[in-house]
Amino acid sequence: MKKRCEWVKSDLSKAYHDEEYGLRKIDDAYLFEILVLEFMQAGLSFEIVLKKREAMRKAFDNFSYEKISLYDDEKIESFMENKLLIRNAKKLRALVANAKAFIRVIEEFGSFDKYLRNFIKDPIDYKRNEKETICQSPLSKSLARDLKKRDFKFIGPITIHSYLEAIGLINNHSLECFRHDEVNKINKTLN
Repeated sequence: MKKRCEWVKSDLSKAYHDEEYGLRKIDDAYLFEILVLEFMQAGLSFEIVLKKREAMRKAFDNFSYEKISLYDDEKIESFMENKLLIRNAKKLRALVANAKAFIRVIEEFGSFDKYLRNFIKDPIDYKRNEKETICQSPLSKSLARDLKKRDFKFIGPITIHSYLEAIGLINNHSLECFRHDEVNKINKTLN
């Protein structure tokens, strides 16, 4: 049996872990989707977010930051009535604010990945064992501060650290996990 990171608890988290988590992606649409998932998770388990991902994809126009940036209060209210979504008014308003801020970053830097590269040039491998927990870093603190200056909401150092892991800029798979070395090899070819 393959050894996985300790947070994998279900078939849903197993699929996310094995097929997506930690793989380097530079596509703006994907980077925004994962950012949404990460800030929607605040105070919840990621398992809940994964269960609601498809409903969010449908409700949020396939996570289109261009379309989301145009959402109004009426649209947010409709989301509050949708039991398939995470119904937190602050997070839903942050969704719109973050889409607008995301667009401004792309306009300034050419892509969100290029913006992120101002903070981290090459992916970092934490080489942690499964008993270690790393939730934030000086990097995630610095990036979260800058994002807040750019009007991003619901973005703190823990959320940003998790985001950097999810998009492959930090390899936080435990050394015991079968994906640890695989992710490093794949990400080296993409860097």
